[in-house]
Amino acid sequence: MNSNYLIIAVLVTFFSIGCRQSDNKKEDQDSIAVSEPSGVDNVAYKWGEMALTATANDTERFQPRPTVTSRYLGLIFVAVFDAWSRFDDKALPVYLEDVERRPADEHTLKNKEIAISYAAFRTMNEYYYSDKALFENFMKELGLDPANESLDPNTPEGIGNLAAKAVIEARKGDGANQYGEEKGSNGEPYFNYVGYEPVNSADKNVDPNRWQPKYFSDGKGGKFAPGCLTPFWDKVKPIALKSGDQFRPGPPPMIGSKQLEKEVKEVIYMQANLTDDQKALVEFMRDGPQSVQQAGHWLKFAQDVSRRDNHTLDQDVKMYFFNQVVAMDAFIASWDSKMFYDYARPYALVHQYYDEQKIKAWGGEGKGIVEMEGKQWRPYSPETFLCPPFPSYVSGHSTISGGCGEALKMWTGSDLFGSEVQLVAGAMTEPDHLGDTVTLKFPTFTETAEMAGISRVLGGYHIQADNVAGLELGRNVAKEVWEFYKRHIGEEQ
Repeated sequence: MNSNYLIIAVLVTFFSIGCRQSDNKKEDQDSIAVSEPSGVDNVAYKWGEMALTATANDTERFQPRPTVTSRYLGLIFVAVFDAWSRFDDKALPVYLEDVERRPADEHTLKNKEIAISYAAFRTMNEYYYSDKALFENFMKELGLDPANESLDPNTPEGIGNLAAKAVIEARKGDGANQYGEEKGSNGEPYFNYVGYEPVNSADKNVDPNRWQPKYFSDGKGGKFAPGCLTPFWDKVKPIALKSGDQFRPGPPPMIGSKQLEKEVKEVIYMQANLTDDQKALVEFMRDGPQSVQQAGHWLKFAQDVSRRDNHTLDQDVKMYFFNQVVAMDAFIASWDSKMFYDYARPYALVHQYYDEQKIKAWGGEGKGIVEMEGKQWRPYSPETFLCPPFPSYVSGHSTISGGCGEALKMWTGSDLFGSEVQLVAGAMTEPDHLGDTVTLKFPTFTETAEMAGISRVLGGYHIQADNVAGLELGRNVAKEVWEFYKRHIGEEQ
């Protein structure tokens, strides 16, 4: 995608919100040094920003791969939490073993900053290896030596390095196939080792209930039909869930059902009547160049909370840990449902239901709403990325947003959010046919998650069944991860 697709202006502001603080945040203010950096100045927040930059760069280099980057972010913040836990009174690490909790007089802000920095640095080097120079420079800015590879469990540097090492080693062979280690992969990272092939081709739809690949423009006058993204992700071992299928939803509506007929009709109607506000919502949640994908989107929202509430390092370490474990496990649960049901997207369903019938729909870049045959219908998306290349049910956006929205509500003890974003409708989809500048408001975490979910129906990527089941699945994941989180911060329930 060229730079014309960039959002013209993004301004994030915050309301002054009075919200009930959770137990996580009821810290004795007398115990926090007046000089302790907070909000954007705390080191955990800064590493969050670094992780988002690396995720955006990953998208540019390797194309969108939201499953893969959700795992990277999840594991980075597990390593950060594990390193930090050795300088906390009660916290229990996830993967770090045989490293004793440091004495109370060593539980200083400086030691925590050093430990979490080495943990973040080493894990980011492993997962976002193309940006090693970026991470090294940041370490130097923090006054830390990136060449320090100490594994001394009596020092914060050693504990940070050990935490990263423990996470990296524990997650090798976890089903993600990061190193091409799964049988039959021949050393090719992320190779489709399960042998999944869609029953339908881009040219022939033999089973309209099942997923069909679709042709994209290659941006050079040609076309290609991308294969299924990480069809093995349902095999990845979760961090907190018992298994990827723990909360698997019941089946989606099939062709011939009244529900599916109604929901396909709804998608056509919604897309044909998109307002500028709705176009902006579709684009904001879809993202474009430099996208941080869904896990990154909710890390950004978590950072909004950090700025709003002026978080300390301890608070951000815990919040990012919970938030990103939910995102990682929610992706696994979402892919379990996607690959189990292998369900069709509206792109094919509209063609199946309406074929040669005349309908009103978006005609493509610069064409606006036109009359067309049903078999010509397509989502509100650029030619170079028309539709997510994997099965539909359940919506990944809905699952991750339902989960992370619930997580932030649980963690803060309030549903109030208060973020806003201002952008120009159409900037990422039809840059030569721009709409108005609109302000999207996200008053609560629940509404933000539901806006993310409905954006996928408005854009034509999902039917309501995908959205509703995805939101529920994500919230179930969040509640399960909450129990895991409470155990690891030493507050067993």
